[in-house]
Amino acid sequence: MKLFVVGFGCGSRDGMTLQAENIIKSCDVITGYTVYTDILRLFFPEKEYISTAMRQEKERVELALKTAADGRNVALVCSGDSEIYGMAALAFELLHLYPDVEIEIVAGVTAALSGGAVLGAPLTHDFAVISLSDLLTPWEKIEKRLMCSAMADFTIVLYNPTSKKRADYLAKACDILLEYKSADTVCGYVKNIGRDGETHRILTLGELRNESVDMFTTVFIGNSQTKIISGKMVTPRGYRNV
Repeated sequence: MKLFVVGFGCGSRDGMTLQAENIIKSCDVITGYTVYTDILRLFFPEKEYISTAMRQEKERVELALKTAADGRNVALVCSGDSEIYGMAALAFELLHLYPDVEIEIVAGVTAALSGGAVLGAPLTHDFAVISLSDLLTPWEKIEKRLMCSAMADFTIVLYNPTSKKRADYLAKACDILLEYKSADTVCGYVKNIGRDGETHRILTLGELRNESVDMFTTVFIGNSQTKIISGKMVTPRGYRNV
């Protein structure tokens, strides 16, 4: 009995690793957030699916572990990567309830990487990934992480930049960043990475502050060296100076 925690990428078949696809094909049951199981049902309609709604992460993982404990191979699926804001850690935290289950983590391509490829090459040097969701992290801690990353001149990737209840969070984050970064800092964002309706834009940090984005958008804030080359967002690492 085995639980595979699988990152399936951005949601397109092309964005899924071969390992993730093979694991999903080999499993008896696919469990996950309803939006994710609906996506995978298009690619693997023959599979049995068990899904839960948003903000039912603990129930979802316990259900996956219980199903595996019953003697079935289970894929607990996460968009992007299974570790980065995924269910991998929670699965291990709850494993003591089902000691006979073995867990295997299957990596996937997170939005920082797939979205970065759409924009060009924004992550060639050191970078930080920060979620603006304060459901599990106090906003005061998010503010400190934004401030420290900006002070250290990291390229910054923002996940969960806004929602109906957090409509102004991206603007608030930009205000913090503007204390340490120039308003002309090259930025970009990608909506619906790898899915129908994918769009992207490269703009300045000053422009980003007033931009309208959604939860399916990944935002990129360049460092002081980030520039636009041939219409793409590029952060040099400095190889030409060696």
